[in-house]
Amino acid sequence: MSLKSFEENSVFNQLSKCSHRNVVFCSDEDTGLQAIIAIHDITLGPALGGTRMWAYKTEADALQDVLRLSRTMTYKAAISGLNLGGGSAVIIGDNRTDKSEALMRRFGQFIRNLNGSFITAEDLGTSPRDMEYIRMETKYVTGVPESMGGSGDPSPIAAKGVLMGIKACIKEQYGNDSLAGRSVAVQGIGQVGENLVYLLREENAKVYVSDINEDRLVQVARKYGAEAVSNNNILDLEFDVYSPCALGGTINSETIPRMKCSIIAGSANNQLADEELHGKMLLDSGILYAPDYLINAGGMINCYSELSGYSRKRTMQLAENIYSATRKVLKKSKEENIPANKAADIIAEKRIADIRKIKASH
Repeated sequence: MSLKSFEENSVFNQLSKCSHRNVVFCSDEDTGLQAIIAIHDITLGPALGGTRMWAYKTEADALQDVLRLSRTMTYKAAISGLNLGGGSAVIIGDNRTDKSEALMRRFGQFIRNLNGSFITAEDLGTSPRDMEYIRMETKYVTGVPESMGGSGDPSPIAAKGVLMGIKACIKEQYGNDSLAGRSVAVQGIGQVGENLVYLLREENAKVYVSDINEDRLVQVARKYGAEAVSNNNILDLEFDVYSPCALGGTINSETIPRMKCSIIAGSANNQLADEELHGKMLLDSGILYAPDYLINAGGMINCYSELSGYSRKRTMQLAENIYSATRKVLKKSKEENIPANKAADIIAEKRIADIRKIKASH
């Protein structure tokens, strides 16, 4: 490999392209732990972010994921009005076979050594039980069971936030925010997706559901009176709202021309495969896009409430604020003729810059 090729593929080259405050590589031979913790920004408060456990093909893929996720968390906290910074962690491994109590507790020790600059929660491939193991080694973890003083499952709050984002878009597009008779396709029916299906049916929306797990698809469709559609065919249908609630990157150059919806609003992280290109494509197509990091902030809001003394009523109120925040973003997008994701970034960056100035003056 040439020196130039090595530099282009090096970890340090990846880090030089981002503005992260701290990136920690965690390795432990006894437990098999290989993990990365990324702290993007702590201007507004300590960095909060989930711990994801995934069998990444390469360490470079894991690094890219944690850098992107941690940056997203900074923006999510800023635009939601929370006094938190952004961080994230990834554990490299198969969450079904490589996970153990010892591994999670060793990981908790690495978090403890960061002295409160990073607080974690569950994410893809981790569970409340894993958070219990981490809690045995450090207090800097949220999303633990209610029996341990936590707030329990955050998915109902996360789904509530997505519903508020959908209603804000419906209001913008149709003049009122009633979902009665509107059609919504929920792609991915994990815990957040299922809770969203429940809330949408409570609002008398017609709901289509799709998921790679066909048994779960049939079960959820039957439970809530939704219509099951195969993953391959979901974009061939006409509906008002497309709500991606599984993996990111489903909004791309191949899928956008196929879309027959007028709104995209879901809980998946990093829905746009290329933020600049695909944000502009959606704007040009006349499809309203509710920025994912704004409307999926319910999980972060739930964790924030847990850190400041949990109250379910207060948490729900904070999640409902996503409605007005989404309306503000859509208004800016329309007035300035810029993609909604760009409008959200500008609003988030302004809050961080304003608070940074205040802190610098003391």
